[in-house]
Formats: sequence, structure tokens, C-alpha cells
Amino acid sequence: MGKPTLNDLRAFQAVAEHRSFRRAADLLGVSRSSLSHTLRALEQRLGARLLHRTTRSVSLTESGERLLLRLGPLLSDLESILEEASSAEGKITGKLRINGSEGAVRVLLQTVVPTFLARYDGVELDLVAEGKLVDIVGQGFDAGVRLREAVPQDMVAIPVGNAMRFLAVASPDYLHRYGVPKAPEDLASHQCIRQRLPSGKLYRWEFQHNGHDVAVNVPGALTLDSSQLMVEAAADGLGIAYVPELYAQAYLDDGRLVAVLEAWCPPFPGLCLYYPNNRHVPPSLRAFIELLRSA
Repeated sequence: MGKPTLNDLRAFQAVAEHRSFRRAADLLGVSRSSLSHTLRALEQRLGARLLHRTTRSVSLTESGERLLLRLGPLLSDLESILEEASSAEGKITGKLRINGSEGAVRVLLQTVVPTFLARYDGVELDLVAEGKLVDIVGQGFDAGVRLREAVPQDMVAIPVGNAMRFLAVASPDYLHRYGVPKAPEDLASHQCIRQRLPSGKLYRWEFQHNGHDVAVNVPGALTLDSSQLMVEAAADGLGIAYVPELYAQAYLDDGRLVAVLEAWCPPFPGLCLYYPNNRHVPPSLRAFIELLRSA
């Protein structure tokens, strides 16, 4: 048999990253049966099993893990080379893949993305929102967007937007019934809408006032893993939520939510777009960065 084609390798990367033939097939625009045939043919060409398949799940073999680890950066570099060739003719093309938290992707959609898509119609922008921090190089992303404190030290970081803050918020009805907390310790007598982090741990609410830091393991009967759902639950009067201000802003503006403990919620350095400092920056990412800086 001949050597694997570029399409074969891209098909493997899609299945390996998404751990799903259905999602990978949708991404690639092919049928699941065709994708499955491609992967079996690839395994035959390489003489190695790359995937464990069951009716419900897909996982990587040891050989598959090794291949994915090496393949992601190589395919990303190849995309950059092809983009460079296209941009030399005056048009930026290709795919730009950015990973970030849901809140970070929301900020991009509200700011730079509309202008970028209108200006660079030859670029396919792939934004992946997930809670956990991933290895953007190993997973084949061009860049990531996270809070500044979460950006790996060996990355180039570009600020995105202004400083941010978390706010404790509740509905007017809830505060009328249960009172307004004046200090973080008052939360012990309230219903708090707790947050479960991607790691599975419960988030301890962190406050600061006059240089004094407080972390509170708040009580509450309801736990959620989505800031947006926490905001909606608070607006429904189910308790006090502690969320990024951008999620609650519309609810604060129309009075469905009220901020409490504001003196304990100072701003902190916000989001950064980051990318490896030792790799070629593709033209599409350079263009995205320039728009971020101008915005």
C-alpha cells in the first residue's frame, strides 16, 4: 500500500481530537462510514492500530497517542505554510483555530470576530469553547484565550479587552426575602449557587478588600458548571451567584439582578490571547492579533 495522504492524516486528527466519528465526520463534511473506512485503511498502511472503537466511545491506542502528539504541530505548520503562500498574493486564507473558555469566546464574538470575518472572508475561523485548559500546540490550535493568570509562561500573551471582575449577584426578590450580605462571612446564612470547576472541584468564592483576601466555601443547595446558567438561576430567585460581570451585565442593566458585596469585588487583569513564541505565526493569526490591538 502507498503512504498515507494528507486527507488521511487530517481525518485521524479530527477523530482523535473529538473522540467521536460523528463529530469528526460533521467537521470534515463526510459520512461516518466513509470516515471509518479511511481510518481503517490508514491503520493498515501504517501497520498499527490507532484507535479503540466501541459502539459508544472512541479512544486512542498508545500508537495513536504518539501519532497525534507529533501530528498536530506538523499539520498546523503546514496550514501556516499554505496560508503564507496565499497571503503573498494579497489574500489571507486557511483555517484559524482558537481555543478558550466559554466566557473568552463570548468576548471574542462580541468584539473582534464580526470585523475579522467581514474583512478576511477567505479565513475559516474555528472557535472551540471548553472549560478545561488544554495544550494548544498538542491539540493543533493556533492560539488560546484565557485569563492572564492561566496563560503558560512560555507563551506570547496579547491582552484582550479591559480588566475584568467577578460579581456576587442576586434577584431583588431574593434580597427582599433574605436580606443583603454586607461582608463575605454573611454568605454563610444565604443560599449560594455554587460552581463546579472542570476539574470537578467546587469553586471557593474569592474576595478582596483593602488588601485583605478572603476565600469562602459557600453553602448552597444548587451547584452548576456554567456561568450563564448560574446567572439565570440567580435571576429566578434561587440564590446568590458569583460570576464574571460580563455574564450578568444585561441582567444588571434591566434590574433582574442586583450586585452585592461590590466593595469586595475589585477588577483584575483580564483575558489574553496567547500562542507559542517559538513557532511561525500564520498570516491569519497575525491579522487577528492586529484587530485585537486596534480594538
